[in-house]
Amino acid sequence: MIEKFLTYAKKNGCSDVHITTGSVPMLRIDGDMTPIPNVPALTDKQVLDMIHSIMNDVQKKTYQEKWELDFSIQVGEALRFRVNAFRTIYGSAAVFREIPIEIKSLAALHAPETIRNMASFKKGLVLVVGPTGSGKSTTLAALIDHINSTYSHHIITIEDPVEFVHKSKKSLVNQREVGNSTMSFANALKSSLREDPDVILVGEMRDIETIHLALTAAETGHLVLGTLHTSSSAQTINRIIDVFPSEDKPVVRTILSSSIKAIVSQRLLKKVGGGRCAAYEIMIANSSIRNLIREDKIPQINSIMELGKKSGMCLMKDSINDLLIKGMISPETAEEALAASE
Repeated sequence: MIEKFLTYAKKNGCSDVHITTGSVPMLRIDGDMTPIPNVPALTDKQVLDMIHSIMNDVQKKTYQEKWELDFSIQVGEALRFRVNAFRTIYGSAAVFREIPIEIKSLAALHAPETIRNMASFKKGLVLVVGPTGSGKSTTLAALIDHINSTYSHHIITIEDPVEFVHKSKKSLVNQREVGNSTMSFANALKSSLREDPDVILVGEMRDIETIHLALTAAETGHLVLGTLHTSSSAQTINRIIDVFPSEDKPVVRTILSSSIKAIVSQRLLKKVGGGRCAAYEIMIANSSIRNLIREDKIPQINSIMELGKKSGMCLMKDSINDLLIKGMISPETAEEALAASE
């Protein structure tokens, strides 16, 4: 049954499929939740049977013991999904996020040229941030694919789970999955430093050890790409520093100020006529921004970004207004997005 739901979702252009005990199956289309028509509410047994049908024995055991699990599945040749299985107070549940088989280019995503230029960085930390469902993985996959197609590098990705599957082109790409080919982000990141990488993708910088290792890798001559669930450049910098104990913060500010190269904050907005498009805030670390990080004057970063438009920097409000001027989003969508960005 789950394959029918996933195939139906693909045909109707949805991003997520939700199956929950006691509820009808739901789809997220252009950001809104809508039920699959003519399907009754699901029982716990129905949901559990569907979840078990796509799990291997190890995954079933983990889900039974921990009550939640991230993994990815492929349905035929045309469908791939990231799955989060979990439990609610009523029973089993799962969310399926579609992962396109074909990796879209940065041009196809209408990403600013500044993001493509980040592929040429030799070292440092580049972060793509935003809320869940804002397209961070898609942007990073496009950036990795551009590097893979353009440069002769060794690229290592560390993900939980692996979403976009990259085939080696001009570069060699090795992908590692937490719980499958490595025990943790931190273990894989520590090991990657002995694996002759040029580029390291950290799917999510979740804890102090992973963040510390990512900063070390970026500082010691590697290009590190990562994500955080933050909504702006300033908030991202504060989040990284605040992870560390008070006595370590001055040193972390110094390390971050020298290693950070760029932060891309994005969110998806409803397009006129259907579909969604991304609005971007882009910070490129220059000497002024590095000084503000070192001196703990993070709130002043937006002012520097305002002055840095010629170097490719962009505030979220300007990106939203640009989409409005181009007719890609409605005035109502723009107003709502601008209010959320304040």
